[in-house]
Amino acid sequence: MSKTTHFGFNTVSETEKAGRVADVFHSVAERYNLMNDLMSVGLHRLWKRFAIDVSGVKTGDKVLDIAGGTGDLSALFLKQVSKTGEVWLSDINNSMLSIGRDRLIDEGTPAPVAQCDAEKLPFPDNYFNCVSVAFGLRNMTHKDTALKEMLRVIKPGGTVIVLEFSKVWEPLRPMYDAYSFKLLPVMGKMIANDSESYRYLAESIRVHPSQEALKEMMEEVGYERVEYFNLTAGIVALHRGYKF
Repeated sequence: MSKTTHFGFNTVSETEKAGRVADVFHSVAERYNLMNDLMSVGLHRLWKRFAIDVSGVKTGDKVLDIAGGTGDLSALFLKQVSKTGEVWLSDINNSMLSIGRDRLIDEGTPAPVAQCDAEKLPFPDNYFNCVSVAFGLRNMTHKDTALKEMLRVIKPGGTVIVLEFSKVWEPLRPMYDAYSFKLLPVMGKMIANDSESYRYLAESIRVHPSQEALKEMMEEVGYERVEYFNLTAGIVALHRGYKF
């Protein structure tokens, strides 16, 4: 009997989840950036800028952007590492990855891309100075396996940063829930012609580990000096861990 996992509030087999998540992102890819701006009122750009600052990435570093989608973080990392550095844009979803790849080419900063599963990274041990995953970890079936893979491919002294929706400050939860489950699907229907995918995205946030639970998960798989930063009252949290 196959193992089960979460797909939003639903329970599905592990083998089914990957396909259903893929369908979500194939559906929303073309309007993904527009919806991000509308959903976060542009705040996602500040969250990602903060992630770059916290990463400590510098000129000449090698960076892997996991679940990099439309290339927001990769574009920022490329400015940090300059021409002597290396940034890989990766995503399991071809629709998202193609948009990110084309965007970087159009901006005159082409980067190597890899369509790959974060649970089975096709990179050697101890290769990157930094690995980032932004708003992608919660969609992964085996989060601990993905985190182990990220740890494997960074060099000693390297950093992994996880930017993800998290547990909002308790007094704001009723208002945040109303926004997530009532307004967000309507916006998805109007802008992307897909309410169900955005309902799933709201549900996936609720079943993702809390700030403390994710910190413990990272420590359990071998990260050192794990810490997190709450952003916008905990709507988003950035976790940072090191390999020594």
